[in-house]
Amino acid sequence: MKKLIFSGLLVSVLLFSCNDGDKVAAEVAKIPLDLKITRFDREFAAATPENLSELRSTYPYFFPAPDSVWIAKMQDSLQIELLQQVGNTFNSFEDERAALEQLFKHVKYYFPEQPTPHIITVTNDVDYNNRIILADTLLLIGLDNYLGPAHKYYGGFQRYIAKSLDRAYLASDIISSFAKKVVPRPRDRTFLARMIYFGKELYLKDKLLPNADDTVKIGYTEEELNWAMANEEPIWRNFIEQEHLYSTDNGLNPRFLDQAPFSKFGLELDNESPGRLGRYIGWQIVRAFMETNDIELKQLLAMPAEELFKRSNYKPRN
Repeated sequence: MKKLIFSGLLVSVLLFSCNDGDKVAAEVAKIPLDLKITRFDREFAAATPENLSELRSTYPYFFPAPDSVWIAKMQDSLQIELLQQVGNTFNSFEDERAALEQLFKHVKYYFPEQPTPHIITVTNDVDYNNRIILADTLLLIGLDNYLGPAHKYYGGFQRYIAKSLDRAYLASDIISSFAKKVVPRPRDRTFLARMIYFGKELYLKDKLLPNADDTVKIGYTEEELNWAMANEEPIWRNFIEQEHLYSTDNGLNPRFLDQAPFSKFGLELDNESPGRLGRYIGWQIVRAFMETNDIELKQLLAMPAEELFKRSNYKPRN
């Protein structure tokens, strides 16, 4: 009898989730959006020293340096090749436009007060740490950071970095930048608060990229995500046994939160693990909270980590 009741509740939850998702999709589809995308990278590739002044007047914020610096850049063989490679990969931006329109319609649905930025595509000498820059109403995308993990420009990078330099992660990276505007920094310095901060960012991707695979949201391969899922219980047990949860040791960041080839438990299995497992666990805590609490997304993002954790009743999957 108990099994039947539980099964009925599970079906009800699943049906509610599906209906809620359908309702959001229908509302998002109605939202008008005028998304402006400018291909500065293509304009600069086609420019000459003679018409540089036209670019300067159109994009004054890109030209603090004197004309001589930009003319030298126009004539530099490496810069010319870089622009050609970007042009070959992103000859058309229509697929990206469609994906970004959907993304910013979802942003408008959940955050109607946020302005839709003017998107400008650029090259930035493969500065992957600044591949996305969101400043007020401008969003700059360094397309030379999305040429695919096997591209020759990334040959000297470690694999865990190179694998993230793919156009599949473009929208996800934009949300990571957007999250800095809408997810408050933790009120305390505990490892738990930091985990939940990144968990909120990943849950934001659940809502703004509802059709994306979890691998894209967290930047894992399918194998890495499966490893994290299969080992969720021992990961959590290790965090508790090592008294990490309420620790304020910043040394836990590179071990479990920062981008890295693997997580660092100090065990033989380290090399098998993906990096940033603290973020993965934080994500599961936030998801567990939202499964049993009906609150708006903004309320979730503003909630103190300790309260969220206690109300989540998080139990790792076995």
